[in-house]
Amino acid sequence: MFQRCLICTDFSDGLYRLVEFVPSLAASGIKQIIFLYCVPLWEEGEIPRIDEEGIAAARDRLQVATQNIPEGVEVFIETPSGRPIEQIPKAAKHYQVDVILTGMPIRSLLQEKLFGSTTAALAREAGTPLLILRPQLLSTYTCEELDLRCRHLFRYLLIPYDGSHASQYLVQQLTACISTTPDNALKQCTLMSVVSEGGRKELKKDIQLQQTQAQLEPVKAELEHLGLQVDTEVRAGNPYVEILDAAMVFDISAIAISSDHLGKLIEWPVRSFAGELMRRSWHPVLFFPPGQE
Repeated sequence: MFQRCLICTDFSDGLYRLVEFVPSLAASGIKQIIFLYCVPLWEEGEIPRIDEEGIAAARDRLQVATQNIPEGVEVFIETPSGRPIEQIPKAAKHYQVDVILTGMPIRSLLQEKLFGSTTAALAREAGTPLLILRPQLLSTYTCEELDLRCRHLFRYLLIPYDGSHASQYLVQQLTACISTTPDNALKQCTLMSVVSEGGRKELKKDIQLQQTQAQLEPVKAELEHLGLQVDTEVRAGNPYVEILDAAMVFDISAIAISSDHLGKLIEWPVRSFAGELMRRSWHPVLFFPPGQE
């Protein structure tokens, strides 16, 4: 599904552990892996300067990734000096990566606004898909568990679909990734729609569920045409609750989402559905940034 991967770590988010699992990542179809750590500027004194010792130390820690490289796979180490939100997009553009792996702790929108989040900023500004992983989980996996996780990063996706522009765009992007990638790692997906409760007549709800199921059928056929195993799931209830519950019930690798207005001012009163899933889900979230208008 993806062949060029940029893995961003701050050495405290668990992603640093992936330097030991290059063969496992390669088994998921990835052919080029770039490990990146941004070294803060040395700010003692009046003029900030590049921390050469910090850069050397970071490269030494990441160098483990180059010790066991499978045939046909490339591994690069990047330790630029500066802010991650500036350096990550530069590296992504330089290597023309397909996906960026980054960590993001569970937090509220208010906490994100107060304390900031590199991942949230990347979701708003980067044009590259993000695979968002929880540092708490990566840090607790055993080596055997992490090996399996790396091999199946993109094997089974849960795809929330409501017929909106964002969900249609998401399917288009997934279709493009699958169509252009040989030995595609994605094998299965579940298309899921949630009908919000609130209607007074049960009959109306039944009709809504039937109409929603019918809406999923052409999308299912489109994805099946690509050789995927595709299931559908239609539920009534709160979208956040039902999707997070489905993520636990089904044996998924990640939840795939996109958004039309993630990070814009409208998110404050409206609350971006994609943004809330990114903040609340313990499962990995594969986020496709909206296309440029």
